[in-house]
Amino acid sequence: MEIDKLGRISLIFTIVLLISSICEAYRPGDIVPMSKMGQYHSSRTAWHDMIGRHCPIFAVNREVLIPIPMPVGYTGADPYKISFQVGKEKFLIPWLFVINRKSSEVPMIDVHLRYSGNDLLGVTAKVVDMPAHYVEVHPDIHKQFWDSKHWPKHILVRYTWEERSEIDVTSGLFVLFGSGLLLSVILSIYILQSSKDKISKFVMENVGESNAPGMGVEKVE
Repeated sequence: MEIDKLGRISLIFTIVLLISSICEAYRPGDIVPMSKMGQYHSSRTAWHDMIGRHCPIFAVNREVLIPIPMPVGYTGADPYKISFQVGKEKFLIPWLFVINRKSSEVPMIDVHLRYSGNDLLGVTAKVVDMPAHYVEVHPDIHKQFWDSKHWPKHILVRYTWEERSEIDVTSGLFVLFGSGLLLSVILSIYILQSSKDKISKFVMENVGESNAPGMGVEKVE
């Protein structure tokens, strides 16, 4: 009975692992959670979750405007930088200088996301000058960005997705080995349970036959 119970527990554990892996996966059109942190001088904010309309959408290229509130103690003399965490995996985007970055152009954050199937593989980002045609489409951004009294500032973020079909051999081998080992354990448990039942049945049958009337050993003189 203990072996049978252990086999059921192993089977349930396998099913739970499969369900959890499915739940963690993204689907095209899903919002990819994102949070940001800012720093000015030595003053650093906590991580703040971004609202859905500012976040990436899985496998969808798009541009969004994100607000940048005025930093505490801001004087305009030093640069202001921000950092992001992307996805359930919390991929980190290191500090990006967005204000007072020694450029006369309005900044734009170019975010590059890599994915394969339903998995987010990684994220990189850099600050670039906003292209001229974007400035023409969003003239207010240029005007308000350089207005020292206008807050929050708004920065254009461009999300670009790249699909990767490459296979992670190392991870694949670990998954394959782990799955095979787990299945082997489950099969071994069921084989042991089956063998135990057959042995018990065999013993009971033979014991019954040996105790049957007229089956005793005759004495030879």
